[in-house]
Amino acid sequence: MNATAPVFAGLALLLAGPAPALLSRATWPYRTPRAALVLWQAIALAAVLSAFGSGLAIAAELLVPGPDGRPTTSPTREIDALGLPLWLAYVTVFALTLLIGARLIFSVIRVGVHTRRRRAKHRMLVDLLDQSGPHRRAHDIRVLGATEPIAYCLPGLRQRVVLSAGTLTNLDHSEVTAIVSHERSHLRARHDLVLEAFTAVHEAFPRVVRSKAALGSVKLLIELLADDSAVKVTGPKPLARALVACAKSTAPQGALAAGGPTTLIRIQRLSGRIGDFRVASAAYLGSVAILVVPTLAVAVPWLVELSRLFNH
Repeated sequence: MNATAPVFAGLALLLAGPAPALLSRATWPYRTPRAALVLWQAIALAAVLSAFGSGLAIAAELLVPGPDGRPTTSPTREIDALGLPLWLAYVTVFALTLLIGARLIFSVIRVGVHTRRRRAKHRMLVDLLDQSGPHRRAHDIRVLGATEPIAYCLPGLRQRVVLSAGTLTNLDHSEVTAIVSHERSHLRARHDLVLEAFTAVHEAFPRVVRSKAALGSVKLLIELLADDSAVKVTGPKPLARALVACAKSTAPQGALAAGGPTTLIRIQRLSGRIGDFRVASAAYLGSVAILVVPTLAVAVPWLVELSRLFNH
């Protein structure tokens, strides 16, 4: 039982910092973005669960048996039983766990509310500025009057694919189809929810332990997934040309743009080998191991001991 809290704490620190930093430097996720995204989600979830597991294990250590044999909180008795240095360390880690939990709840609410508020305002704006006229290509497409190629999507219940007049002028039919397919893939898969979750987890952990690379890697992976969906519709060449044209495309916060700083990586990837069954299988197995092995090795014995303590 005494080793449970340190194991959980060490695992949380490992999964919040070094593991994401190492994974972000790997190139195999470019070939299997779906499996890589599952692995990233497993790491993030395991980091959160490990942090809470550490706090709960420490809470169990701080609950000493009272006269009736049931756990009770008595700082003086806890200090006598654990020693002042260990008691202070336990209280500090437990406070940090509560802080991370509070920050996570706050981040989820703040990111969700602010993102949806910005999207609603921007959706209203693009509906007002829409220049597609009576010959609108589809109910979810809006056209802005900008001359430079722009393409992005606004997720949510009232989804929008936003294109500029420059996009329709400079891109041929197959290229427009590719870029629209890319944006609609984001909308169907609700990639925005994945980004919201990772943003909330990123903000919940203290800066000294969290990895800046995790959020950027996840953003790239969802773009690769949308690219793969578009390739199935038009092939790689129209999409590559469309990405070049929209490379400088920007989008408001809460939207997903077709272009951006990772455009070159995505174009180079289209000319290479995509998909690797062995690598994907290893990533999926790794995801399961990251979630299941710590649970079986640490959580189950701790829960058994905790149950024994409360049933004493």
